[in-house]
Amino acid sequence: MTVTRSQTGKTPKKAQQDAYLETPRRITRNRSSATPEVSSDLAESIEKPKMSSPRKRATAKKAEELREEVEEHVSTANGSNGAVNGATNGAVANGYSEKKAEAEQATEDYKITDHIEFGGTPGVTAMMIGFPALMYYMWIGATYYDGAFPTPSEGQSISDFLQHLLNLVYTGAFPSLKAWAIYWGFFIFEALAYMYLPGITVKGRPLDHLGGKQLTYYCSAVSSFYTTIVLAVILHVTGVFKLYTIMDEFGPIMSVAIITGFVISIIAYFSAIARGAQHRVTGYPIYDFFMGAELNPRLFGILDFKMFFEVRLPWYILLLVSMGAAARQYELYGYVSGEVGFILMAHFLYANACSKGEELIIPTWDIYYEKWGFMLIFWNLAGVPLSYCHCTVFLANRHPSTYAWNKYALAFLYIAYLFVYWVWDTTNSQKNRFRQESRGLAVIRNTFPQLPWQTVKNPKTITSKKGDTILADGWCKFCEIK
Repeated sequence: MTVTRSQTGKTPKKAQQDAYLETPRRITRNRSSATPEVSSDLAESIEKPKMSSPRKRATAKKAEELREEVEEHVSTANGSNGAVNGATNGAVANGYSEKKAEAEQATEDYKITDHIEFGGTPGVTAMMIGFPALMYYMWIGATYYDGAFPTPSEGQSISDFLQHLLNLVYTGAFPSLKAWAIYWGFFIFEALAYMYLPGITVKGRPLDHLGGKQLTYYCSAVSSFYTTIVLAVILHVTGVFKLYTIMDEFGPIMSVAIITGFVISIIAYFSAIARGAQHRVTGYPIYDFFMGAELNPRLFGILDFKMFFEVRLPWYILLLVSMGAAARQYELYGYVSGEVGFILMAHFLYANACSKGEELIIPTWDIYYEKWGFMLIFWNLAGVPLSYCHCTVFLANRHPSTYAWNKYALAFLYIAYLFVYWVWDTTNSQKNRFRQESRGLAVIRNTFPQLPWQTVKNPKTITSKKGDTILADGWCKFCEIK
């Protein structure tokens, strides 16, 4: 065995200096020396807090506060004179390691939240039952009750009335194989169009839980929108798929959409849990299922599910339903009524606006903050497109003479709508271009329609208390800001 010089006593060990204490190092063996004494205030400030439950862990904001606190202790200790530095530095080093570990833990705690909305589990359970029930109720009213609220007939008991409603759903909205083929054929086509048709790539907002990383979004809705319309017209004219089939199969298609909403929500939730991709979950499974478990789910790295569901599926389906109503009228009567034409125009303009401004949806609340759960999935797949269209269903199932408006009143309605659309479109354009220009990220696209006064040159602004700049010009100058 080798005997060192220090062990033989020939070489003295390093003497301990009185002026300072050596900064302790993090080692694995037990330390023989005691930790230097520190004040009770400092010890309390650097003590690691206890966590009573996962839902009460620190958030990302807390993590930042912890880091700032650690830096403050270190700078205070290092900034003192030699003697004080020696006394406090050892304690701060130990506290620093604990604080650092806690900050790192808090960085991961974006996965946990105790924030509850909609009445928690009871509230979201009622909504998940009530949403499809409401859709069927509205469809029955538009189809079988002349647009009125379905109510029990004279002498009909509540149980008989409910049984009657269930029978109407079973006979008129059974999810047939044809309906599955129509709905999922459209779904798959739009997914392929999203990924392979021409578009632009835009960066999203910095994400705190990813260290400020910005995700890229592929925006191809404009080409998808017009390709969908052209293909639908070709299929109708050639007889491969008549557009009025959508009206003939409306009930079954609605049932397929409702079932699809639940199925995809289940897959999305359990997939996120299995991959450890959950974000701000509460630990209450039913509530988390409703709100969603994952923030930015993607397929092949390019198809962002929230973007895909937000634009293409609800508004394109809504437009196709209106096109189906117009096709049915033309097939039956040889013309399209002004009322159906108005609905078709309105749905076209809105779906087109969502498509041409797809990149402006990226920083919105739904994309940036809301998770991909039942709430977003169900309403984009079923709730929006197949409940916003009951005016169309009502018109399609009746002869135009039964609801004909005065022609002058109808003409005024067209003009008023186009004016309001211009104000709405240009207001959003002014607001979003102002935001983009202030960040140096302006994206100008020559999409239809290009309306006057889309951009305000040298706009007047208001500076908030936080230092943010707010547009106070253009259409916004007509709004009262308090």
